[in-house]
Amino acid sequence: MLVVVAIISLVVGLALPAINSGLDTLRLNSGVTAVVSLFNSGLSRAERSQEAVQISISQHDNALWINAPAAKYQRRIDMPEGVTITRVLPPELTPGDTGVRDFFLYPGGSVPRFGIELRNRRGQKRMVSVDPITGVPRIRDTTEEAADADQS
Repeated sequence: MLVVVAIISLVVGLALPAINSGLDTLRLNSGVTAVVSLFNSGLSRAERSQEAVQISISQHDNALWINAPAAKYQRRIDMPEGVTITRVLPPELTPGDTGVRDFFLYPGGSVPRFGIELRNRRGQKRMVSVDPITGVPRIRDTTEEAADADQS
């Protein structure tokens, strides 16, 4: 019986890091999917309702939300556990940054260039940015880019 318990403990000990790594990647992918969904929701709401929509990003609260004041519509997402917002693009150029970045989407107008970088506990990074020409959110893995920059 002791041998069986030792073998089970060994298998669990070997499998647990792989399971945790997989869970971290799933959480990161879940956060990226939620951000893309929020960006698409804001873009389509601006066009459908023909009103300005505000997208706010808070690194401090690790959350994003859209707000359409005229329609009294608001939607907020919080990042999953272990996933953090590491950068908001473009970088803030004005002093006195409050930690909340606002971007406005206007019906029939051009989409501003903005995006966010998400990172999980294992250091994997994904950049979600909106293409200003097409208005379509794009996902890019920036983990390799950071590793290439460290090697240079």
